[in-house]
Amino acid sequence: MIKKIGKITIYVNNQEEAKRFWTEKLNFIVKFEQAMGPNMKWIEVGPNEDEFTTFILYDKNMMKIQNPNASLGHPNIILSTDDIDTTYNNMKSNGVIVDKIMTMPYGRMFSFKDQDGNDYLIREDKF
Repeated sequence: MIKKIGKITIYVNNQEEAKRFWTEKLNFIVKFEQAMGPNMKWIEVGPNEDEFTTFILYDKNMMKIQNPNASLGHPNIILSTDDIDTTYNNMKSNGVIVDKIMTMPYGRMFSFKDQDGNDYLIREDKF
């Protein structure tokens, strides 16, 4: 039986640039980093030390070489926060490209772009 979502791979153009984006602009931490040969690393980032689920920042060009048939499209990822206004303001002040906060019947949310122009959504979760 599956108990948790473990890792989500994000294919990136530049691993170091992606690592800086997630750690410097969104205050994620590097949970694991290991060389995978001379030109690539395995890099996992997450929102904090206690969070089990991580993003793997995987080199897009290396994946094309390893598996030419791999789908390298961007996954649809929704991140969670319990304070949408503070999260929005912090990301905006860190230079993240953010859209306006939307208020929907099922919650408040906004989208943002990473260093490669991929879209993400952050939703305020009220439990």
